[in-house]
Amino acid sequence: MDEVFEQEQAHLAEVYAKLEGIRDELTAGLESGHEGAAQDLIDMSEEIRLNFNSSDETMETLAAIETLNSIIDAYNQYHDIKLDKLRRTVLLLRQPYFAKVVLKTAAGRAPRDVYIGSAGMTDADYVSLVVDWRSPIAETYYNQQMGEMSYLVDGRPRTVELLQRRQFDIVRDQLRGYFDTTVAIEDSLLLAALKADHTEKLRAITATIQREQNVVVRHEDVPVLLVSGIAGSGKTSVMLQRIAYLFYRMRATLDPAQVFLFTPNQMFVRYIDTVLPTLGESNPQTVTWDAFMASLGLADRNSGADGDPSELERLEERVADLVLETGDLREIKIDGVRLLSTAQIKNAIDKFKRVPAGPRLAALVEDELHEKLERRFDALSKDDEIQEDMLGLDVEDQLAYFGSTIAPYDEEETRKLARIYAEKRFARAHDDIDSAAWLRIDRIGMRLLDRGDLTAAEWLYTKLLVAGGQAKQVRFVMVDEVQDYTKVQLMVLARYFSKAHFLLLGDENQAIFENSASFDELRAVFSAVHGDVAECSLTTSYRSSPEITRLFASLLDADVAMNLSSVRRAGTEPEMHDCADRDGYLSTLNAVIDRALDEDGLSSIIVQRKETAHWLKKQLGDRVRLLDRTDSLPAKGVVLLTLALAKGLEFDHVIVADADGQDYPDTPLARRRLYTAISRAMHRITLIAQGGLSPLLQR
Repeated sequence: MDEVFEQEQAHLAEVYAKLEGIRDELTAGLESGHEGAAQDLIDMSEEIRLNFNSSDETMETLAAIETLNSIIDAYNQYHDIKLDKLRRTVLLLRQPYFAKVVLKTAAGRAPRDVYIGSAGMTDADYVSLVVDWRSPIAETYYNQQMGEMSYLVDGRPRTVELLQRRQFDIVRDQLRGYFDTTVAIEDSLLLAALKADHTEKLRAITATIQREQNVVVRHEDVPVLLVSGIAGSGKTSVMLQRIAYLFYRMRATLDPAQVFLFTPNQMFVRYIDTVLPTLGESNPQTVTWDAFMASLGLADRNSGADGDPSELERLEERVADLVLETGDLREIKIDGVRLLSTAQIKNAIDKFKRVPAGPRLAALVEDELHEKLERRFDALSKDDEIQEDMLGLDVEDQLAYFGSTIAPYDEEETRKLARIYAEKRFARAHDDIDSAAWLRIDRIGMRLLDRGDLTAAEWLYTKLLVAGGQAKQVRFVMVDEVQDYTKVQLMVLARYFSKAHFLLLGDENQAIFENSASFDELRAVFSAVHGDVAECSLTTSYRSSPEITRLFASLLDADVAMNLSSVRRAGTEPEMHDCADRDGYLSTLNAVIDRALDEDGLSSIIVQRKETAHWLKKQLGDRVRLLDRTDSLPAKGVVLLTLALAKGLEFDHVIVADADGQDYPDTPLARRRLYTAISRAMHRITLIAQGGLSPLLQR
């Protein structure tokens, strides 16, 4: 009989029962509270008499409505707090916790047991049942060392002694096992997780975050953090845990709309879209580069991502001498009504002649234009046509504009209401001022470059140089697979999100596209706009077996390869097949697919070119599924996809079906591409060539 197991099972049962009680109490309270709130609001609303016959009666009516609205807000706040606690409770009922640390906090005090889970929860007496994995005290678990250590609480260090670090395998209220661990290589939960097959969705690694990963997740907030990690080191998972950590630490101030996540393609977006929700957090604004440009209305232009960065640098040089002309300006007009003329805008610019063109001048001009617009609204309030439009509003529109019906009793009251009407009807003009719609960016950019057209990147960069960053509310930007971005793309992102802090993750050895920026260029771009670039490295592979890790490491420089390692158990040696002709090639490939279909998990056939993928699909038939960007990954079977689409994904078995010298010659780019293709594999790798294996495999 295992007494420790019995004690931990008893504790789990107690915690689980309390969680069930919290769930039931919250559910009942929300239901009865909703019914009670609804009845209270009905009773109060019936007591309000809508009376707009005089000014005093109108003010009294509006005050009563405002009181009702404040009560509704209070009910909603109470409801949201309870709903958030219910959400955390339901999350914990799947797995109440995954770890425990025993901490000695001071001499003479009994050691303290701290149970760590995906969310925090206290009981009715405010005694902690589970602490959130993102809380400061939980860092004692992720440090993966025993003895004395410290962690920060509100910036102050607290020193404790870690006496025990215990991991649990728990499903709901059942303890299936426990492990007392000290260092990463003995991390039993990690090793158990690594035995599992691929899943169609990326899973959270909360319980198995390793020490080097934890450094990234809990890194201090810096303007730019560059994370360089080998294939399979968990860069994407760490990025998502970092986002969850930021949401936790800045719960009161950080909204998901203030976080942007750039991903390689739409398939990858769907691959990661359940991680944060399983941690009880909302997904941030998740976009690809193309979707980002489309959101700015630039989808119909040539992207310019592969353009010459010297053109953007030329824009930087020449904008210093730019003098805005009347022809560079556009009037502000809404619904056919001119609100600000180009002459008025030029007058605002001329007021600041000593200020050079750029974001500072634009900010000064915008303030001036907002004031001019307010004066324009004053003038419109006296306009007969505007007054007639207002007086002709139906009841529904009157309520939308004024919150009540209107019946102005004299000319002064009519002007006051017309002022409100004009301000709300043309409110978008303020947005046009803030978005620099008063500037003709194409004309300015073409003047600066002495050209007749601009790419999307050049147009946007011109706007950023002249008017400043346009995403001032965005606080964090995460860029995954950053090694595939060109210098032009990085220059645009660095300036567009000028107020945001960046997390950049990538592997320079997985740069599979021509013209992508080096990490030295990346550092230079972000240092110029955001200051120093902090860096972290991830050198352990959690994806691939030691045999696969050795194979892709052989494609790297010796000084890099010697620092790489895998924590997985020994697996299967790589298979390589060199076929003499097409018939032998297809026969071998079909035999490999037959075996893959008999295995559990998901296998992928990876090729470089779309043409090769489509040709293979015709030869292999319905036994394989050809994937494109609109697809989601299945849980099992055999899929066929290009290397560009496979980036960032992982598979139980990878079949590199074009491992020949033509597709993978002995060049730096081909070496990076082969490294990327091989490193998608978790358990098994097969390389097949026709007419000679790549010389990169014969080193």
